[in-house]
Amino acid sequence: MQNGSDYFNILDAPSYSIAETSRLINMKPWTVRRYLQGYEYDYFISRTVQPPVVKSRNNHRTIYASFLDLIDLIFVREFMRRGFGLPTLRKALDEAREWLETPHFARSIFFTSGSKEIILKLPQDGSMIALLTGGQSAMPQIIEMLSNKLEFEEITGFGFVKKWYPQGVQGSIVIDPEISFGRPTLRGRAVPTYNIYDLYLGERKNIKPVSDWFNIPAQEIGAAIKFEQNLWG
Repeated sequence: MQNGSDYFNILDAPSYSIAETSRLINMKPWTVRRYLQGYEYDYFISRTVQPPVVKSRNNHRTIYASFLDLIDLIFVREFMRRGFGLPTLRKALDEAREWLETPHFARSIFFTSGSKEIILKLPQDGSMIALLTGGQSAMPQIIEMLSNKLEFEEITGFGFVKKWYPQGVQGSIVIDPEISFGRPTLRGRAVPTYNIYDLYLGERKNIKPVSDWFNIPAQEIGAAIKFEQNLWG
């Protein structure tokens, strides 16, 4: 049985290139790089340094993201889609890290309210804190983010995300850092979707020989192919 430290090393091992991360989370490569590495820009005669949005334990100049970095970036993407500006988001996520007592915020569920608050559900007791309010409790109607796509672990004691289901927990695809080095696989099959798609192209886009080769029903093969087609546009 794995201990917490060993399992955390699996979750936080550099595994995904910038390009691969970009495809998996549908974020432009240059944005992924800036959020992982930080960046500098000149403003008149001064230079401004912006730190990474995702505080990876890996070198800030790394060209690889870990599974936990990947999940952190998904949270950032979803907040940005809901209209939160980057300066506000940086402050809110820094506060979330203090509440969670870890560099990663991929260990909890976030909510947003109609008033554009970011609400953190604390894994310790389930209480809800509205960030950037001095620790006020959150009471409003809320919309849960990503809860039907994430599965949490109990080994490390921190309750990090351990699996991501890009299509939801009822979908066919899972990203699990313990299987195929964290590449997308068919759920319960441990077969990378890219291998299925590559053979599908080699068979002139004929599903039946691919299904026969892997001994997997054509419906699941089709789900893997569709997933990969969406990744590659």
